[in-house]
Amino acid sequence: MHIPDGYLSPQTCAVGYAVAAPVWYLASQRVTKVVKTRNVPLLAVFAALSFLVMMFNIPIPDGTTAHAVGGVVVAIVLGPWAAVIAVSVALLFQALLFGDGGVLAYGANVVNMAILLPFVGYAVYRLVAGRSPLDSTRRVVAAAAGGYAGINAAALAAAVEFGIQPDLFRTSSGAPLYSPYHLSQTIPAMALPHLTFAGAAEAILTGGVLAYLARADVRRLVPSHPGVPLSAGDAPSPRRHRVLTPGRVTAAFLALAVVLTPLGLLAPGGAFGEDSPADLDLGRAGIDAVPAGLEKYNGFWSHTLLGGYGFSDGQHATLAYLLSAVVGIAVVALLVFAVASAVGTVSRRRGGSGDATADVPVGTSA
Repeated sequence: MHIPDGYLSPQTCAVGYAVAAPVWYLASQRVTKVVKTRNVPLLAVFAALSFLVMMFNIPIPDGTTAHAVGGVVVAIVLGPWAAVIAVSVALLFQALLFGDGGVLAYGANVVNMAILLPFVGYAVYRLVAGRSPLDSTRRVVAAAAGGYAGINAAALAAAVEFGIQPDLFRTSSGAPLYSPYHLSQTIPAMALPHLTFAGAAEAILTGGVLAYLARADVRRLVPSHPGVPLSAGDAPSPRRHRVLTPGRVTAAFLALAVVLTPLGLLAPGGAFGEDSPADLDLGRAGIDAVPAGLEKYNGFWSHTLLGGYGFSDGQHATLAYLLSAVVGIAVVALLVFAVASAVGTVSRRRGGSGDATADVPVGTSA
């Protein structure tokens, strides 16, 4: 779903940034609340998790791939504004360090995966969950439904952005300048894999994480669910000392996920020449040459650390993928943690509050 540079016109990319900028501002204002709480590390972990799950490409028939994003589960646990920050940071470093998604197209990718996905998913989650208790099965189902709806909304948005290019931006001879595929081609190509495989992956991830938190530490969900009862009787089991604390389970899960990331290499290929313009099915687009604008802007950003999550010589792909995962989650988590902590410190000084532990709702919707 990551849109590389060159496939969208500069005008479309500018619109993406124009839409994303005010949302980033609002998100930064809302997320200042999270830095007063114990949720700062959790926000950093979720940002790292989002980065990591996007490395797991699922092979799709017709030679393309899809992946989960993890944005809806962040929205449910910490609020949709926190999800905007977490996924935006993950997407930024994927583009800068690994060339996964364009720098010019970063705003559009943020609109799709860091804004539409968490807000649509969160809305569906709230609609389905209603006033059900935090530890109820209905709420787990609602989370899965939210994850499914969110990632499909993001995929549809990407398909529309691709599909409008040949109608809006052409040469004087009528040849497409950027993405050469029309809506009749992009929507089915994006919708089918996300309605099936990627949607299922996002639903399982979102529902699974919520089910675990509801069982292991349901009080963690309270700040983002004000007024919602913990259980049907509003009397959950008292906390007990556990060897497998949520923190340890999360660390173990991340470590296991890093080890398994090379599985993403089993699914090469990308939709619409995502990996390279040379992979474009030009005959399907009815053209005989790579569009001029796409050729011009593709590869706009070449200062990657591990382009395509691999070494420059293309050797030792598994090692490079593992290294990319470690570097990526470390950079993303540390940056989110540092920024959130710094913003919290400034906020407390301005507000004159020294309370760094109170459970304040985090980025809850308006």
